[in-house]
Amino acid sequence: MGENIYLFMIIALAVLAITDLIVGVSNDAVNFLNSAIGSKAISFKTIMIVASVGIAFGAISSSGMMEVARKGIFNPSEFVFAEIMIVFMAVMITDILLLDFFNTLGMPTSTTVSIVFELLGAAVAISLVKIYSGDGNITHLTDYINTDKATEIIIGILLSVVIAFTIGAIVQFFTRVLISFKFNEKPKWVGAIFGGMAITAIIYFILIKGLKGTSIISPEAAMFIAENPELFLLGNFALWFVLSWAATTFLKWNIYTVIIILGTFALAMAFAGNDLVNFIGVPLAAYESFLSWSESGQLASEYNMKGLAVAVQTPTYLLLASGIIMVVTLWFSSKAKNVVKTSVDLSRQDEGEERFEPNYLSRQIVKFSIKASENLNGLIPVAIQNRINEQFIKPTSYAQKAKAKDQPAFDLIRASVNLMVASVLISLATSLKLPLSTTYVTFMVAMGTSLADRAWGSESAVYRVAGVLNVIGGWFFTAIVAFVAAAIIAYVIHLGGIWAIGALLIFAFILIGKNYLSHTKKLKETKEEEILQRAESSSIQGVIEESAKNIANVVKRANKIYSNSINGLAKQDLSSLHKNKKQGAKLANEIEDLRNHTFYFIKNLEEAHIGASNFYINAMGHLTDISQSLEYIGKVSHKHVNNNHKKLKYNQIKELKQIDIKLAEILDNTYHAFDERSFEKIGNILNNKQELYDLVSQKISLQVERTRSEESSPKNTTLYFTILLETKDLMTATMNLLELYYKEHDADVKPATLD
Repeated sequence: MGENIYLFMIIALAVLAITDLIVGVSNDAVNFLNSAIGSKAISFKTIMIVASVGIAFGAISSSGMMEVARKGIFNPSEFVFAEIMIVFMAVMITDILLLDFFNTLGMPTSTTVSIVFELLGAAVAISLVKIYSGDGNITHLTDYINTDKATEIIIGILLSVVIAFTIGAIVQFFTRVLISFKFNEKPKWVGAIFGGMAITAIIYFILIKGLKGTSIISPEAAMFIAENPELFLLGNFALWFVLSWAATTFLKWNIYTVIIILGTFALAMAFAGNDLVNFIGVPLAAYESFLSWSESGQLASEYNMKGLAVAVQTPTYLLLASGIIMVVTLWFSSKAKNVVKTSVDLSRQDEGEERFEPNYLSRQIVKFSIKASENLNGLIPVAIQNRINEQFIKPTSYAQKAKAKDQPAFDLIRASVNLMVASVLISLATSLKLPLSTTYVTFMVAMGTSLADRAWGSESAVYRVAGVLNVIGGWFFTAIVAFVAAAIIAYVIHLGGIWAIGALLIFAFILIGKNYLSHTKKLKETKEEEILQRAESSSIQGVIEESAKNIANVVKRANKIYSNSINGLAKQDLSSLHKNKKQGAKLANEIEDLRNHTFYFIKNLEEAHIGASNFYINAMGHLTDISQSLEYIGKVSHKHVNNNHKKLKYNQIKELKQIDIKLAEILDNTYHAFDERSFEKIGNILNNKQELYDLVSQKISLQVERTRSEESSPKNTTLYFTILLETKDLMTATMNLLELYYKEHDADVKPATLD
């Protein structure tokens, strides 16, 4: 049985390694996809192909084992094989759970930091067990743990966050001042200089970070680059300056697009070549340990693991297999796209729907920054300020005339700077042997460049700062949770052996499966609801035609939300009412986003079509009234049941169902009228509206009589009246909306749209 448990652990670690590769790529894809996707420099398919080639190339050229997994955090000579296997098992179980948790939230985190703190936590737990069983002292912990390395890593994390943000902001500011938003109008030599600098930085990054220590670059070449970095960089700049100028002048290439393609490839390759070991380093170290122990003939509790201190090259076929898994995950992981979306949303140039709510700290930071900016402006001459401000004026094409989903989040200059600065910082830290997280650097550079580019205006600053604080908070949360969770799991495995491992594995895969199903269901629901689309047309008939789909969407969802509220009250189903309340809030938020678009809509109108703005504003007002009534009905229904108040009586439920059936009939007819663009049907709906009004009024009168004679529950009465009155408001808003469309629609007029 003794040897079987370790064979089982090796098999389990192999499965965990594959799972970790999948969740790891979902998290780290943001590092190399952010700039290309955000700028829309090239098609999504091309981005994915470039990234896939980079990953495959990086995986094959990977320098192999991650030394930190073998000897960087703990001293292997202080542990025996049985203890090391517990540490490795605890690390891998914790790692897949932690990364999957962050991927589900759509938050980028660091696989390097995760693995390091998991190793630290598990090693500390087993070390304390050894110290306690040997009657040792807590001070002996330093014999087992490499405290210098752990301290260096923590300092590296803190410094990388601040330095990446600051350098990104400074470089982007001066780049924008020199090149401006109208970079396409600049002389060819300006782009050539920028191209020479950026491509040189990225090539140096590939050689130092991506190919360092591999067989692809010869030791002589690596030594020459290391000994003569200035000469290498100067020669590279001259070469790429000439090539950039020739490509833009004769081939008419866009040099910024070339930079983005090359930078995406470089970061993808570096990710696979360096971060791959975060996922397979621990299982491979465990496998090497198992082979070494099997050949020794010693007991697992006696075999010393000092052999881990020796570096071992990873077999190429394992690297190739890992690369294939990573590429497949990149193409098919919806969670990877979700993590990228967070980074792109927080750095986009224009306003829009914000993912994060402002908090006290974000508000104070913005207030302090505004005051500091005002004080700084007082020191700069007005003429220089005006000259700088001119460089930050965006071209008119940046106005929201194109479809929102087709707009780039930021321009090619910012995407190029993101890739260039991230490349330089990571290669510089690697050459200095400083611990660094690729995720932290790329994310914070993107945040710094967006700040310098004035993307965080007064309309969005508090939201963006709150988002960045959330992500940074998540990073420190990662480190703490990784340490604590790995320590607890290691101790549980120490106590429970194979039974504990089996239970933990089952728990881990059930949780990952549950998260996957939940994420898939959420995506499906979003798809079914079809998020409301912004109107772009410039005439009333154009807006009617475009917004018909939105109205049909709102009416369909309104019908469902109202019915679910009544059915939830009838069954006292708290879970159903809770989901329904969230759906009501979601609809209200989407309609609010449409109202926020009013500014851009009016800006796009020509004087001849100014009536379209009044139509759009009125339609938005009626939609808001509908959503507010639905949201309030959902909220009070959930609150009533959640507080365990007295149930509605049978007669009350029966009356509400009568209203629900009649309302459903009207809303269903409305849905078909708008979905089929049969606006003439609206007249029939309006002719029958009085019937429902009379029904609601009748129920109000009945409840008044009941309250006077028999009703004894104030909460019950309040809820019932609230639902009836909100239903009346809901009907009024719906009928006003229908009258607006019926009055303004003219089938003979062809809808006018913007070019």
